[in-house]
Amino acid sequence: MITQNYDKVLENIKSACKSSGRKESEVTLIAVSKTKPVSDIQELYNHGVRVFGENKVQELCDKYEALPKDIKWHMIGHLQRNKVKYIIDKVELIHSVDSVRLARQIEEEAAKKNVRVDILIEVNVAGEESKFGLKTEEVPDIVTQIAGFPHVSIKGLMTIPPFAENPEDNRKYFNKLKQLAVDIKAKNIDNVSMDKLSMGMTGDYTAAVTEGASYVRVGTGIFGERNISAV
Repeated sequence: MITQNYDKVLENIKSACKSSGRKESEVTLIAVSKTKPVSDIQELYNHGVRVFGENKVQELCDKYEALPKDIKWHMIGHLQRNKVKYIIDKVELIHSVDSVRLARQIEEEAAKKNVRVDILIEVNVAGEESKFGLKTEEVPDIVTQIAGFPHVSIKGLMTIPPFAENPEDNRKYFNKLKQLAVDIKAKNIDNVSMDKLSMGMTGDYTAAVTEGASYVRVGTGIFGERNISAV
C-alpha cells in the first residue's frame, strides 16, 4: 500500500507539472517518514525511493544508522543548535534554518568535519504565531549575513503554510515565497542560490508544484496517518 501511495503522489506531481508547463525533473518528492518504522522506509527503498525527510534529529540519526547509506536525508523539522553536530554530515539538505545563530552553529560544526552544508531559509510567510520561520521582510538581511559563512550554502527558501481545507487557499503563500526568492536572486549575492523552494505537503502539494515548488514534503499521503503518541 505504501508503494502504491507513493506512485499515486508521483502521478499527481506529474499531472501538476504538465498543467503548469514544468518539467517533472524540477520537482523532488520527499517521503516524510517521521514516526514511521524502518521497515516502512525499507519497503519504499526497495521500490527505488532514495529521498526521505525527518523532523527530529534523534529519529534521523537512528534511521541513518539502520538503513542503506545511499539514502538522501532531508532535515525538515525545527533544528536546535545543540543538535546540529549530530546530523551535520548525514543530511543532504537542512530545510529549516530560521536564524543567523543557527546558521553560525551549522558553519562551526561543518568546519570541524570539513564539509559544506546546503540549507534553505525557513520563512513564516503567513505570519502565524505558532510557527517557526522568519518574517518575509527579515529574510534578505538574514540571507546576506549567512552568505558569508564558507561552509554553508543557501540554496533557497522553505515555508509551511497554514492548514487549509481548500488547498487553493495556500496558493497565495506559495506565490509569495516564490516572489521573495525572485527578489533575493536579483540581488546576486555571492554564495546564495534561490533555485530551490520547499513548499507543499500532503494536503496541498499539487498547488505548490504549480506555483513553483522544487521539493514537496509528503508524509501522510504516502505512509498513512501518523501515530501521534510516537511524536
